[in-house]
Amino acid sequence: MAIDLQMTSWKRSLLRTFALMATVALVNVSLAGVVVAQEETSVPAWLQERLVERVMHRRDNGEMMQLVRPIAESVSDGVVGVICGGRPVSLGTVVARSSLHVGASVPTTDAYVITKRSELSNDPIRVRLRDGRMFPARVAAVRRRSDLALLVIERDSTGTLPMLRPVTLTSKVPTVGSFLISPDRTNRVIGLGVMGAGPRRVAYRGMLGVQLNSRASTAGAQVEQILPNSSASEAGLESGDRIIAINGQMQNNRDSVMSTLRMVFPGEIVQLTIVRDGDTKEVSAKMREAAIVQESENDARVNGARNIRLSGFEEALQHDTVLNPDQCGGPLLNSDGQVIGVNIARAGRVVSYALPSSLVTVEVSSMIAEAGGK
Repeated sequence: MAIDLQMTSWKRSLLRTFALMATVALVNVSLAGVVVAQEETSVPAWLQERLVERVMHRRDNGEMMQLVRPIAESVSDGVVGVICGGRPVSLGTVVARSSLHVGASVPTTDAYVITKRSELSNDPIRVRLRDGRMFPARVAAVRRRSDLALLVIERDSTGTLPMLRPVTLTSKVPTVGSFLISPDRTNRVIGLGVMGAGPRRVAYRGMLGVQLNSRASTAGAQVEQILPNSSASEAGLESGDRIIAINGQMQNNRDSVMSTLRMVFPGEIVQLTIVRDGDTKEVSAKMREAAIVQESENDARVNGARNIRLSGFEEALQHDTVLNPDQCGGPLLNSDGQVIGVNIARAGRVVSYALPSSLVTVEVSSMIAEAGGK
């Protein structure tokens, strides 16, 4: 009943807002700088009503976001922002050994952060807390298969460690069609999504962006063509180059080059040893998603910004929350406020992926052990 009254009040407020916005004064500025109103028009009442209805039926309307805000607050102090090289690159989910067991978590200074590995570089890392404070952090363990990195938060310049509240991971899998909530570090709701599919495997599709000569008889593989906007073109590879080694491993022929490249995830850097005009050169190239390299300009505009790596997950939940690439790494909640996964990739206009908590639990346990945690 309370929600119905709130919605009715909000609807009246929207009508007043649209009525105000609908009255348009066309003005003309004279040479003397005097503004003169020329004409006023009003949008008909039926159109105002239609505009209100359109907004009200959007799942991310203001009223709905306010209703789910308390759910996002259930992970208060359990989400941080991750900054690398001076810019925000992802969110991070606060975890500890206690995250692996059912029960209320307690604030602690002995906590870790998991985040999206492929968005990190070798630049200094810092985490930003809910209150805006910043702390240095370092990578303590990584898992290529799930694209996760475990961060250890270090003391700031005053010798202080932050008090954080690790999230509790639940293995409960949401049903298809259920609402999912993605919070940010300030407990604001980033987006309200719907469970689409999962858990399922998302095959990885890394691409260097070269066409290799199948008839070449020399050792290695000869580059025949370079795809535009690919890793190969960005790295400066040229037609006629011969790839003889990848990451220090000698390549006998075209098949071995292709087989080796298939083992590299999108977002990872490969060191290529090439022969060009008789000279041996070293070239670095970052593998890109095949879907991004091969898509048209129209598809790229429709899909919007996506992560460096958006595939190659053994298990993933698919939902349609609209996330920015730097909003991955944070927790994904069900309508009960339980952490059912960690957002791991923005893959398309209506596709985002999250690692299910059952998989995250295994990865967190092994990474904390690797980092020397108890």
